[in-house]
Amino acid sequence: MLKIQKYAAIDIGSNAVRLLISNIIEQNNKSVVFKKNSLVRVPIRLGADVFINGKISEFNQQRMLDTMTAFSLLMKSHGVSRYKACATSAMREASNSADLTKRIFNVCGISIDIIGGEEEAAIIAATDLNTYIDPNKTYLFVDVGGGSTEFSIIHNGEKVQSKSFRIGTVRLLNDIVKKEVWDQLEHWIKENTQNYYKIELIGSGGNINKIFKISGKDLGKPLTYFYLTTYYKMLQNYSYEERITELNLNQDRADVIIPATRIYLSAMKWSGAKHIYVPKIGLSDGIIKSVYYETVTSVSV
Repeated sequence: MLKIQKYAAIDIGSNAVRLLISNIIEQNNKSVVFKKNSLVRVPIRLGADVFINGKISEFNQQRMLDTMTAFSLLMKSHGVSRYKACATSAMREASNSADLTKRIFNVCGISIDIIGGEEEAAIIAATDLNTYIDPNKTYLFVDVGGGSTEFSIIHNGEKVQSKSFRIGTVRLLNDIVKKEVWDQLEHWIKENTQNYYKIELIGSGGNINKIFKISGKDLGKPLTYFYLTTYYKMLQNYSYEERITELNLNQDRADVIIPATRIYLSAMKWSGAKHIYVPKIGLSDGIIKSVYYETVTSVSV
């Protein structure tokens, strides 16, 4: 017997807001299948407000209200039965986030959970990551966001260490990441990877997904440290406008891709990793899985 449900994940990040709708396909005596149905991304860039002014501007509050209203209607049109909306770094730090989440709930009925960095890392770890890794290897998993980056050490298929750092693309663009934070990150990576013979990186986030797509590599094949370094230097030789017109990057990608690449390269350098794998999974995927397996709370539509 075949049963298909639709679940939705809303990821409210510091750079963009995403709605992922997935089909949950259940069959007798077979593993459940999670199939992406629709993905909508809106680059509101809440972090540009919060990391400088400490709160979300009225302009971006209205954009959030409009976006959440649209997401609510899309979920209704798709026939979504359950959803979870998670907000990360920017909403965690905004002084007016509680007021905004209340406004959104009153306007369109979407309930938003503001989650911590460790919970964010745990939800991402709930993805199909195990299908992409060799259980006999050690990996440093790096999920780069606009406001924070989550790091996890995965050894023999198990997560053994995890930490969130307030280093993100939007923060770096606005030059508000202090040297001490970089030093703390370097120390954490070196301390937690030094006892392993060989480390590979797993990269998550829109920027590394874009770089991987541009590389033309087959899914499952890694990018090398040399390739990423070369691409990073190439990006820096182009102006912001040229990255849009000549490299064909979206305007909300053309600036953040440089600091994102810097974070991945730094993690590779400090861990000694020569390769980075890009499985194209993220928080939205983890939310869908977590809702299905009931490891997080969710909302019935």
